[in-house]
Amino acid sequence: MQKRRILTGITTSGTPHLGNYVGAIRPAIAASRRDEAESFYFLADYHALIKCSDPERVRTSTLEIAASWLACGLDPEQVFFYRQSDIPEIPELTWLLTCVTAKGLLNRAHAYKAAVDQNLAANEDPDAGVTAGLYMYPVLMAADILAFNAHEVPVGRDQIQHIEMARDIGQRFNHLYAAELAHRGVCFTLPEARIEENVATLPGLDGRKMSKSYNNTIPLWLRPKELEKAILGIVTDSRAPGEPKDADASNIFAIYQAFADAQETAAMREAFAAGIGWGDAKRKLYQRIEAELAPLRERYDALFARPDRIEELLLAGAGKARARARPFVEALRWAAGIRRLTDGATAAAAAPSAGAALPQIKSYRENDGKFYFKLAGADGAVLLQSRAFDSPKEAGRLAAALVDAGDDRVASAELLIEATPPDGVTLHADAIAQALAALKADKLAKG
Repeated sequence: MQKRRILTGITTSGTPHLGNYVGAIRPAIAASRRDEAESFYFLADYHALIKCSDPERVRTSTLEIAASWLACGLDPEQVFFYRQSDIPEIPELTWLLTCVTAKGLLNRAHAYKAAVDQNLAANEDPDAGVTAGLYMYPVLMAADILAFNAHEVPVGRDQIQHIEMARDIGQRFNHLYAAELAHRGVCFTLPEARIEENVATLPGLDGRKMSKSYNNTIPLWLRPKELEKAILGIVTDSRAPGEPKDADASNIFAIYQAFADAQETAAMREAFAAGIGWGDAKRKLYQRIEAELAPLRERYDALFARPDRIEELLLAGAGKARARARPFVEALRWAAGIRRLTDGATAAAAAPSAGAALPQIKSYRENDGKFYFKLAGADGAVLLQSRAFDSPKEAGRLAAALVDAGDDRVASAELLIEATPPDGVTLHADAIAQALAALKADKLAKG
C-alpha cells in the first residue's frame, strides 16, 4: 500500500523559538517516524522573500532552521528534507498553475484582503505596498503541495484557506487538461488540511500567542543563563507566595505543561494550588525546559558550525525530491502543450474521440447469478478482477468509487480490499493506479 504523503513547509525568515519547537518541530518529527507516512519537509526560502528583503537574514534563517530540525531528530534518510529553491520544478509548476488560476480566487485570499483593508482604513491606494509576491503566494504554495501530490498538509486554522485554494487550482488543471492527463496517466491529488487540535500553542512573554509578530518570543537556542533570564521576564499577576494560583489561567503553567510529562504536570498543578511563588514556578519551568533542550542544543551547535554539512544534506534531499517531481512536472508540461514538435499532435490526439485507447471497467453477470466487474488496461490486459456481488448496484458503486479515487492509492486501498479477492491487486498495483488515474481524468473531461 502506498504511504500517505504529508508535506510541511517552514519559512526561512526568522529564528526558531519555543513556540515553533512545541507547536511544529517536535510533533512533526514524531509524525515522520510513523510507518504509514511519507514525510516531506522543506525550507520555504522563496516564500521568505515575500516578507523579508534582507538577504543575510534569509541565509542565516535557512541555516538556523535546518540545523534546528536536524538537531531535534529529523532523519534526512527517512524523509524528504530539502530547500524549496533547489527544486526548479516548483517555480515552473507555479507558472503552469498561474495560467489556470482565476484572479477572483486570489482576490479573496486572506493576506491580500487584509493588506487592502489596512490601506483603505488609512485612506491609501488599495494596493499600496502590496507586491505581486504577496498576491501570488497561494499559487506558489499550491505548487509546493501539488508537485508531490501531497495527501495532507498540517496547518493552523489561519492557513486552511490556502489548502482549499490549492485544491481549487489543482481541480481546475485536472479538468482543463483532463484528456491529456489521461493520456499520460497522471492527475493532481487534491490535498487536505490537517488541523492538529492537540498540538500546544505556547503563550509568549506577554501572555499572547508566542509569535515574532508580537515580539514576545523566547528563542529556542538561548544559552542557559539567557534562557533563565527570558523565563524570569514572563508576565504574571500580583498574587504573592502562599496564595493559591489558578494553573489553567497561568502562562507559566501552560509552557511547563508543554514540556512536562503527566506526573510532573500533576505535581506542578498541586504546587500552584498550594501557593507556589512566581519566582519558584519560573525556576522550575527553566529547569524543565533546560533538561529537554540541553542535549539538543549541543547537537545544534555542532550542526550550525558545519554549514557545509547541512548544505550537503539539503542538496541530497533535493535530489531525492526532484526524482519525484521531475517526471511528474514533465507530464504536466506535456499536458499543457509545452512539448517537442515531434511529440505528437494536439490535445485531440490524447482524447478518446481521436482514437486513443483508454482503460475500461466492465461490469457483467456470470452463470452463477452473481455480478462482477474487471479493470482492463488500454491494451486490453486484465489488471483487476472483482469478487462476486449479490447486486449490480453494489458492484457499480465500488467500481465508480475506484475511478473517483484515481491514482490515490491511500484513498482506494480500502475500496480495493472491499471490492476484490485478497490477492486481487498485488501484481499490478502500479498499472492499476495509472489506469484509474486515466479513467478519472477522462471522467473529468466529460464533465
